[in-house]
Amino acid sequence: MDFESTLPLGRPDLVSVSAFQRYVDDVAAVRDLPPTHSGLASLSPSLWQDLVRFEAAGRAAELLEVVAAGLRHGHALAIHVQAGARVLPLTLYPRERQFHCPLPLAEVLSLRLSKLQVMLVEPAPMASRGAPSHPLAGRREHFHPLLPLTWALALRGARPTLLPEIAGPLAYRVSPGVDLRGLGLSAVVQVAVRRLQMETVNLRRLADFPGLDRERAQRLLNALYLHGALIVSRSHPAASDSWFGAL
Repeated sequence: MDFESTLPLGRPDLVSVSAFQRYVDDVAAVRDLPPTHSGLASLSPSLWQDLVRFEAAGRAAELLEVVAAGLRHGHALAIHVQAGARVLPLTLYPRERQFHCPLPLAEVLSLRLSKLQVMLVEPAPMASRGAPSHPLAGRREHFHPLLPLTWALALRGARPTLLPEIAGPLAYRVSPGVDLRGLGLSAVVQVAVRRLQMETVNLRRLADFPGLDRERAQRLLNALYLHGALIVSRSHPAASDSWFGAL
């Protein structure tokens, strides 16, 4: 199918939302599935179940939830997201800790991340950079480190609450050797991370840290979780004095 471009000459050829939606509807019709399931059906059964649970709750999966699922399962995913009138393809390679996108990293991070909406999720259609058979193996500028993306999505994306995997009566701590260099952390976040490396706290206590509140604390925990830097405990005494509304 040919897509109509909505970008001026000299920019990556991103397709329009309307053209891509027609494609999604056509694929769904061929597979006799709801449009939101047309790509999910081609994923591994475990990952499919992980994502379909959100739709079973009556809503589409948020971008942060899809990214988190890809990281948990270690599966490379092609996530097509609506960014204004265009569709932006983000291909995640969790094992290599990188992602592929036709836009420069700085431009991706400058998008209104809270407005990005998932349109289709599919298995990644190509190998990661460095694979000899990869047609874009030499296009290094299309590959970016994954951490800045996951960090920005957690702090500035659409989801203001904890991911289900780290929600509930829990206590949190940060791994002592976590490396967050290059992320341009604010002073508030730097102080919070240092404190979390020295003490185990629940969500209620974290929200009382200087410069944080409940939403900022939840976003920070999501970011640390996606980075693999969060130690979660159900048995720590602090876990018994937590908010349950975060579930």
